[in-house]
Amino acid sequence: MRIINLSVDGIVQAKEKGLFEWLEQQDADIICLQDLRLTAPELEDGPYQVKGFNAYFFDSGIDDAYGVGIYTREQPKALIYGLGFSSGVDMQGRYIQADFEKLSVGSLLAPNIADDDSESAAVKQKFFDDMQAHLHKITRKRRDFIFCGNWAMAHSPIDVQNAKENEDKPGFLPHERQWMDQLFSELGYVDAFRQVNKDKDEFTWWPSGVAFEGDGWRTDMQVISGELRNRVEYAVIYKNQTFSSHLPVIIDYDIEPPGAF
Repeated sequence: MRIINLSVDGIVQAKEKGLFEWLEQQDADIICLQDLRLTAPELEDGPYQVKGFNAYFFDSGIDDAYGVGIYTREQPKALIYGLGFSSGVDMQGRYIQADFEKLSVGSLLAPNIADDDSESAAVKQKFFDDMQAHLHKITRKRRDFIFCGNWAMAHSPIDVQNAKENEDKPGFLPHERQWMDQLFSELGYVDAFRQVNKDKDEFTWWPSGVAFEGDGWRTDMQVISGELRNRVEYAVIYKNQTFSSHLPVIIDYDIEPPGAF
């Protein structure tokens, strides 16, 4: 099973750069897109469909802000919109999940921190506090999870170009790295990319707003249940073509595609 995730900086401009032609060539089973910046009715039009896929979207209700989508070859048994957190940020079009027989796949757009903005920092902290509790709770469920998306933070120095110079920047602050440490140790989840690819200089996002300009960060990940750690076969960050300030993450799993369960 192949899953692709990409944060698009607005699906209109990504489409103009050839995103949908590229996606139709990738032999994916599931595609997770983030930061769509259109409403669901606009997204349901033909230009934003992928041939052979069912498409589902969760918008923010605000023009030109947030929004996530998931494209699946097989129709899910259920869809979940949002994570059910008490804070309003959860309902800003930040998460959509497709449930299949034994597997759930989510498309996530985490809140980011504006420079020197204590309010946005508090919003992000609350979101990830709630996220940690949610991830702990679902470890007891008898199903596997794959969370694909823009996590708005990097885990370790190998994931940030010039890490020392960036260690005081939002997205790589000490408490954010500690959150990731807990995710991958205490909670038992796995960074699917790093399970098979330990290379340096593997980045998915450039804060400059232009791919490959300035320092690169790896903030786009597929985070998987611990039970899937040995099911990751191949992982790559696609670099030959750019559709936004983020790069696509492509991961192949030794899992039967949905519909084959």
